[in-house]
Formats: sequence, C-alpha cells, structure tokens
Amino acid sequence: MAPQDTIRRHTISVLVDNEPGVLARVIGLFSGRGYNIESLTVAEVNEKDSLSRITVVTSGTPMIIEQIKAQLDRLVPVHKVKDLTLAGPFIEREMALVKVSGSGEKRVEALRIADIFKARVVDATITSFVFEITGTAEELNRFVELMDQLGLVDISRTGAVAMSRGAAGL
Repeated sequence: MAPQDTIRRHTISVLVDNEPGVLARVIGLFSGRGYNIESLTVAEVNEKDSLSRITVVTSGTPMIIEQIKAQLDRLVPVHKVKDLTLAGPFIEREMALVKVSGSGEKRVEALRIADIFKARVVDATITSFVFEITGTAEELNRFVELMDQLGLVDISRTGAVAMSRGAAGL
C-alpha cells in the first residue's frame, strides 16, 4: 500500500456556531459521503460568542481526510477546522462509566484493577460497582477487557475530547 493509500485515524476539532441543526449538517457531511465517524463529541465552549467544539474521530487516506476538512470548512456555521493529528502534539481523553457485577474474590479483583487504572467508584451496591474512568481510548479498552472477565454488565462512553498542546488555541 502506497503512503497516499494508507488509512490512518485522525482527530479533527471543529469550532462552530452553537445553533440548532449544525451538528446534523456536520454528521450529514460524513454520512452523505460514506465516511465513518468512530467518535463524536460536542459541547458549548464559549457561551458569550455562542460557540461549540465538535471533536470527530474518523479514519481515512490522506486524500479523504483532506476532503473531509475542506468540506467541513465550507459549511457556513463552521469557524475553524483543525486536524489535531497533523497539527502536532495533542491531548485526547475519553470518559466511561463501567458497571461490574460480582461477589467474593471477583469483587475484590475488580476493585484492585480499578485502583491500578485510577478508576473511581461512583456507585456501589452489595452485588455491583459502577466505575468512572478517564483516559485514552486504548486505556479504556484495556480496562473494559479486564472487567469483562470479572462480570461486566454495562458500559457508557463519552467519545474523544481533544485539544492541541501548548499555548495556542484551536
């Protein structure tokens, strides 16, 4: 496979007007062209100017990623598009709630593993725990794999949030 054909995971940050329909337009851009969204988060980041940040994780060849960025940039409510993967060092985190059910030694082991991963117990009953864990997608995946062996019941994940490192903004 030539470098221009290599499919790579990209984290793209998009600053948009916080108004109805903007998220639907961004998602429509992806679905209308058959691009997959691996993770999507959105939240208001500037109440005064009514701006939201959409963080999209997608995969594609360099040509497809450039097309995605160019098409996002042309949408009217979009103020700025930044491919964090290409822009330099960036921080990316996810949060998950992980419910584990068990008793006896499995319960003790779940608590021990949670401590290693710095997961916090946010709910506990006699037969279950709900852990809150924050980290990279890979860290969360490893935690979930281990909990799966101990009585995993349910998972809820936020998707990636990200920003570039250093003093510069989006």
